[in-house]
Amino acid sequence: MQNGNDQAPFDASSPQGKPGCTFCQRSEITDILKETSHFFLAADHAPLVEGHLLIIPRQHYACYGDVPADLDEELFALKDELRRFYEQFYAPVVFLEHGVFRQTVFHAHLHCFPWGNLDYDITSNIHNAVVAQQEDIRDWYHARGHYFYLEDGEVALLFAPEMDRYMHIIQKVFQKGLAARGVPTRIRPAQQRYAEGRPMIEAARENWQAFQQQEVK
Repeated sequence: MQNGNDQAPFDASSPQGKPGCTFCQRSEITDILKETSHFFLAADHAPLVEGHLLIIPRQHYACYGDVPADLDEELFALKDELRRFYEQFYAPVVFLEHGVFRQTVFHAHLHCFPWGNLDYDITSNIHNAVVAQQEDIRDWYHARGHYFYLEDGEVALLFAPEMDRYMHIIQKVFQKGLAARGVPTRIRPAQQRYAEGRPMIEAARENWQAFQQQEVK
């Protein structure tokens, strides 16, 4: 596993970003729905379900624990916009970030899923910390390194990068979310999701365009 602490932000003066990073080169950001000063909103190219989107910083950071505080306001505005979008077209959004742990692209990206609220049992102690502010994620990352992160409309949580905690979330949250969307609870391989994903991506794009038209009225 790569160590995210070794991945510093690239030089902002470089238009190419970090060499070899597919997100910096935009070679795996094929369906961009919105661009802001510092972020892309894109459809995942191998979606688990319709409405599977990504928030990706333009600049190269290992994870959101590495993203500086001066981008928080812009990030929060985009997340609020997504909350309105998901409420209207899907179900309440759940945000997941791998925090380098089990990343497939080593560039910060926040997954957005239409799972609805998690009904997470806060007494289960599967999580390691409740997140009250974005600084909590930065503090964890700079002190302890990798993590994974989960947020719904009620709570935001940090988890140590351990497979038993991760598999608990996959089984109790992801499989429940998949079932709620009427799709098989077995998570399909990425290659299969890529091959089957185009109709989901196009449907999400159409919904986003309709949402944007309503937002400007």
